[in-house]
Amino acid sequence: MSIRSGIGWDSHRLEAGRRLVLGGVDLEHDEGLSGHSDADVLTHAVMDALLGAAACGDIGEWFPDTDPRFKDADSMALLRVLVAEMEARGVHPTHCDTTVLMQRPKLSPHRDAIRESLAGGLKLPFEAVNVKASTGEGLGFVGREEGVAALAIVTVDAS
Repeated sequence: MSIRSGIGWDSHRLEAGRRLVLGGVDLEHDEGLSGHSDADVLTHAVMDALLGAAACGDIGEWFPDTDPRFKDADSMALLRVLVAEMEARGVHPTHCDTTVLMQRPKLSPHRDAIRESLAGGLKLPFEAVNVKASTGEGLGFVGREEGVAALAIVTVDAS
């Protein structure tokens, strides 16, 4: 058994007229995240963490924002593609821990739905996925409600 971990981080600007999608779950909010795909900052961080654990680059290499095929792409669908590709390489996720940095809306009412969604995308049991939230305490782009950031660590068995 070869246990490895990878770290992922992503941030996106908030923008009127866009959906706010986190971990594959739509949240009610007056603004959404700006980006080439659905801009699901949490799923992007998880994808980068998985790729880091597998030593397979980053999501920009796999799904470049210059490629029109990924315009408005569903990030959970892209995560499922990566999980299948990693499994074909003998890399299997075993655990995922995340933190979302966002002033509002509050994440706690959506936490279980996000955990369930990410668990499904990673092919993990619900108990193997954790989602935490932190506000910007009024500091930086998160505190000024200009954007949302997310961090993730994914542990894999790369036997």
